Formats: sequence, structure tokens, C-alpha cells
Amino acid sequence: MSNYKQKEVYRYLVISWIFVAIGFQGWRTLFNNYVVDVVGISGLEVGAIQSIREIPGFLSFLVIYILIFIKEQKLSALSLLTMGIGVLLTGFLPSFEGLMLTTFIMSLGFHYFETTSSSLILQNFNKVESSIVFGKLRAVLSLGNIAVGVVIVGLSYVLPIQYNFIFIGIVTIAGSIYLLLNQPKVDETHEQHKKFFLRKKYWLYYVLNFLTGSRRQIFVVFAVFLLVDKYNFSIVEIAGLFIANNIIGYFANPLIAKSINAFGERKVLSFEYIALIFIFYAYTQWDVKWGVALLYILDHIFFNFGFALKTYLQKIADPKDIAPSNAVGFAINHIAAVVIPFVGGMMWMTNWQLPFYAGVGLSVVSLVFVQFIKVEDDKKLEAGR
Repeated sequence: MSNYKQKEVYRYLVISWIFVAIGFQGWRTLFNNYVVDVVGISGLEVGAIQSIREIPGFLSFLVIYILIFIKEQKLSALSLLTMGIGVLLTGFLPSFEGLMLTTFIMSLGFHYFETTSSSLILQNFNKVESSIVFGKLRAVLSLGNIAVGVVIVGLSYVLPIQYNFIFIGIVTIAGSIYLLLNQPKVDETHEQHKKFFLRKKYWLYYVLNFLTGSRRQIFVVFAVFLLVDKYNFSIVEIAGLFIANNIIGYFANPLIAKSINAFGERKVLSFEYIALIFIFYAYTQWDVKWGVALLYILDHIFFNFGFALKTYLQKIADPKDIAPSNAVGFAINHIAAVVIPFVGGMMWMTNWQLPFYAGVGLSVVSLVFVQFIKVEDDKKLEAGR
């Protein structure tokens, strides 16, 4: 692929990730205060909604078939449009049933965007460049998230929380329309397979995705809910916490990308899983408001290590397998994610510590399996670039 095409694809990805930050981070920042303060639902119902949120992730393998009719870059923009509509409607439907519907729509757009966006990166940039691009885009995402947090803090003083959803949804929809009208030309050297398949040689990628999806749900669903429900964090405090997370992420993500090239996926992911064992355990023991907030910041930093799994796929996959294998991996990532929020919600009703103990166990199992990755030498050939 020519350098010009790479720049065009990269520019498209940067703009799209900015609007994803606006839509998804806006929704995420507002969600827990919205369900507690406006809708008034329990931890069990939050778990049910979050399970609904993960169904589109499980169905992301259907992207393989949609790509028969629509190019990945166009589907990416349409997915962003869908997400914006879901965020917009959230402000109009402040009920448990309404949240189930709008969360599904928002999540459908977000997960299909993430699947197609990752595939575009892996197909249009080589094995060294892709990790750097992932790192830079996550830094862009962090900047967008910071801006969203600042805007939400300002809007929270002048608008009811449901109108924040409406405003954010409108901006996201506008961004998707711009992207639909400004599509990039992409690399079509390796036409992707348009069918569902599981290959034995990708078994470890599948297993690690399953474990990552299981563990991630505890962080996504229950860590912020813990801050709001148990420690009474306000929307301004939650937004401030997200801003702090993303300031750190802006500087950390490029370093994480370089560490993948320098040390390889196995060492980087091992470091993540060891850290998460201690972080999940600390959630159950540290009963100090801002101490738990610190744990959440550390949790978020290590969450960003996850794109090492995507670069691992690029290294082991045949070029024509990247799009379908990425979609299948994404679906596997969400198999447990559909169940865990609901099961975790029931655990929460018994003892709020139980979901975090489960996180410890999943991190231990992940650490064992990641030792089977054997691609470091290939990375070191290009280390330092």
C-alpha cells in the first residue's frame, strides 16, 4: 500500500476515534449516575443491562457477512452513526426497559465500529507499524475522552443529565455523517475471507480473548458502579476520574506500543495480568474512597495493554484471515461478557466483593495461558523502530 493511502486511512481513523470518544466516553461517564440518580435501579438490574450491552459484541462475527456487501470503512462510519442514535435515545427513555433498548443500540454501533476499525489497522499497516498506530489512536482516544469529561463537567451545572446524552448523541451522529461523506481508499492487496471459521492454529488467541472478555466485564461493569453505589461519587467526581485516566493514557499508550515491539506480547501481557491479580484483590480490601479511585486508575492503565492481543493475531494469522479472525476473536471475547454482568450482579447482591475475587481468579488463569505465546523473537527483529 502506498504511503499516501496509509496517511488517508490513518487520518480517517483519527477522526473516527475522536467521535467514538465523544459518543462512548460520554455515555460511559454519565451512565452510572444516570441509573442511580435518575432511573433508580439496583445492581442486579445494572448487571442485566450490561449483559444486554455485550450481546452485540458476541454478534460481531456477523461483520464477516456484512462485509460481503459493504466496505469496512463504510461499515465503520455506519456503526458510529448507530452508536450516536443509541446515545441520543438514552436521554429520552429514562427507565429500565428504555435503558435495555438504547444500550443495545449504542453497543451495536460501538462493537461493530471497534471490530472494523481494528481490522482496518491490521490490514493497512505492517507488524511493527500496527502496534504504533494502535498506541497513537489510543492516545487520540484519551485526548477525546479528556475533552468529553471537561464538557460533561460544564454541562452538569446547566443541564439535567438526560440532556447531556442528547447533546452527545447529536455530536456523534454529525461526526458519522462527515465520515460517510469522506471515505478513504484502503489496501485491497489481500482480499479478506467472507466466511465464519475457527482454525486450530489460532486456539491460543481464542482462549486469551475469552479470558480477557470475562475479566474486562468486572472492570467495566462493577468498578465504576462500586464508586457510585458504595462511595457516592458524584458525576463531577466520576468525570474528573475519567479525565485523570485519560491524561495518563495519552502519555502511556505510545509507551505501551513501543514496549510490545521491544519485549513482545507475552512479556507485556504477563506484566498486565500479574498487576491485575493484585488490583482486583485490593478492591476487596481497601475501604478508602480515594484509594479505590486510585485502583480504578491503575486498572484503566493496564486495560490499555489489551491491544497486544490484536498484534499477536497479526503475527500468527494468514493475511486473508485477519478480518474474519479479528471478528471471531471479538465475538469470543464477548461470550462470557454476555453472562458475567448478570451473574456478577447476583454476586453483588450477596456480597459486593465476590465479582472482584472472580477477577483475581481470571487474571491467574490468563497469566498461565499467556505463557504459551511464542512470538517475541519476531518482534525483536524490528525492536526500537
